[in-house]
Amino acid sequence: MPSHTFKLNGEQITVEAEDDVRLLWVLRDLLGVTGPKYGCGLGVCQSCTSHINGKAFNPCSVPVSKIGTDDEITTIEGLPGTVGKELHPMQEAWLELDVSQCGYCQPGQIMAAVAKVRQAAAAGREISDGDLDEIRNICRCGTYTRIREAIKAGAKRM
Repeated sequence: MPSHTFKLNGEQITVEAEDDVRLLWVLRDLLGVTGPKYGCGLGVCQSCTSHINGKAFNPCSVPVSKIGTDDEITTIEGLPGTVGKELHPMQEAWLELDVSQCGYCQPGQIMAAVAKVRQAAAAGREISDGDLDEIRNICRCGTYTRIREAIKAGAKRM
């Protein structure tokens, strides 16, 4: 069986998996990293949103063979700022604004939000409503208004 090496949440790992296995299943089933959720398996719902090299992506749509040894995968479990700390500023905002109802999509929502805030900051600006409109993660409970408020609040702390 082929082996695949990459950085996961700050740690270099090697895992044995067939090349065509989607990264989401490698994370969840082989490595026990269950923050990224399975929703659709097609990259549509985006409940599995994680980061690859600091950018949001959907591991349900990426075969593990496409992940290189220099790639860094970050899931909600390894969100920078949480290692050795209680919560990331975005997670704190989520709790303070009582965003979650069922909570299933929330790891993906938070990861998408952090990536979008970083993207805006890299462009030298604050996050805008236009940026928020670009986040396409689906929330079946419909807490979009609170999600947007939490992203803005979390952005101020990042």
